[in-house]
Amino acid sequence: MVLPMIGFCASFAFVSASLVNPLAGAEAATTTAGAASALTAPGQTLTVAAAAVTVADRDAYGVTEYVPPPPPPPVVVAETTEPDEATASGSTAKKSSTAPVAGTPDPGSAKAIAAELVAARGWGSDQYDCLVSLWQKESSWNVYAANRSSGAYGIPQALPGSKMASVGADWQTNPATQITWGLNYIGGRYSTPCGAWAHSVANNWY
Repeated sequence: MVLPMIGFCASFAFVSASLVNPLAGAEAATTTAGAASALTAPGQTLTVAAAAVTVADRDAYGVTEYVPPPPPPPVVVAETTEPDEATASGSTAKKSSTAPVAGTPDPGSAKAIAAELVAARGWGSDQYDCLVSLWQKESSWNVYAANRSSGAYGIPQALPGSKMASVGADWQTNPATQITWGLNYIGGRYSTPCGAWAHSVANNWY
């Protein structure tokens, strides 16, 4: 009687053990691990530092991905105004004493005579440019130009005009005589036509 009871108990115990779910403990552990454990595999950790740097560690090895900061805003350089340009208020800044290029004069004209006499003195084309601007301002290169208020006369506006008689008696009508006297005057007082032109720009006379 004892042996049959022992066999029955052993059989019941074996059957009861086989009815227990061997994965029950693992399921409970998975339920309590939370959303974060579902996103990582064994042996892995994921760490996010700020918004610029992401660090991922796997099996004691680290990989760092650096996100550079945004570039700085562009530097705006303020525009500058050249001294000879008009200001924003409409007024004009300091005038330039640089004469414009005169170009090639008409053959036989007073300017053509002046170009030859300037070159004969060893002055360059820049000096001729200054001379053309200077006497254009004074007399418009008119041999008979006369200033009624001052008495200045001729292309160089000699004051008085009779001073030009030192070069020739035809000082009233001959452009070569007037130009020769004018260049003598400029060379003695201002050294060069550009020196005379700069003085005229600054003072409105020479």
